[in-house]
Amino acid sequence: MDYIDYYKILGIDKSASDSDIKSAFRKMARKYHPDLNPNDKDAKKKFQDINEANEVLGDPDKRKKYDTYGKDWKHAEEFEKSGRGNRQQRHSSQSSGFDFGEGGGHDFSDFFSSMFGGQGREKSSKFKGQDYTTEIHLSLASAFASHQQTLNVNGKKVRITIPAGVENGQVIKLKGHGAPGINGGPNGDLYITFIITTHPTFRRSGSDIYTSVDIDIYTAVLGGEVMLDTFSGKIKLKVNPETQNETKIRLKGKGFPVYKQDGHFGDLYVTYSVKIPTNLTDRQKDLFKQLSQS
Repeated sequence: MDYIDYYKILGIDKSASDSDIKSAFRKMARKYHPDLNPNDKDAKKKFQDINEANEVLGDPDKRKKYDTYGKDWKHAEEFEKSGRGNRQQRHSSQSSGFDFGEGGGHDFSDFFSSMFGGQGREKSSKFKGQDYTTEIHLSLASAFASHQQTLNVNGKKVRITIPAGVENGQVIKLKGHGAPGINGGPNGDLYITFIITTHPTFRRSGSDIYTSVDIDIYTAVLGGEVMLDTFSGKIKLKVNPETQNETKIRLKGKGFPVYKQDGHFGDLYVTYSVKIPTNLTDRQKDLFKQLSQS
């Protein structure tokens, strides 16, 4: 088996600290991840080498054996048990200072070949698959009620239930619906961001809803009733006599459903907007004059 310079693969030297190794591995893994380099065989091979290098250098015990025995580090314990380890280590230390550069570590090759024959490189570690992200655009009315929706994720259909009360910008995670894992590792996850479009009549703030209702001056002065269409149906509002313009009322529990809290709702705030009549007849104007003088 040829010598593999794990330090060179990660782009670090032998004096690198544990944090240096972790940092180098993460940087290289992101660069050569197969999901970011589809159909690139060289990137896939490089990614496997990076994984292997991190598995060895990231483990203090394995790293020590690798620094001592080079390409034959996997059989260090067997070699030392043979009674030859101390003599070979002293010889290696004096002759090369533990530097197994390109093609180094040959002092141990005959011994290991006779004991174990040629064995392959250590299996690469498992690696989680890449996470996917997507957006779902909903109307405010759609976000009001729980419903199912089917997504197309990387050629696969995923059916999800969207809970009532989901908010604009909210992100939910579907575990295991991302890219397949590497070397038997777990699948990545799917992150869904919800975008709630603006409604022409209602404004939402958390679980509360705000809207305005036009009433004529006669209803404002004398009182009466007005109908309001909401996401849960029509509501009859009672208007008190002498209601002023911009009067606000609160309807408790008539707002938006609270996310994942069945039976809990916010409040509905209604602001009355009194509309002044136009195109009055002379008779109507006279009546208003009489009222103003009374």
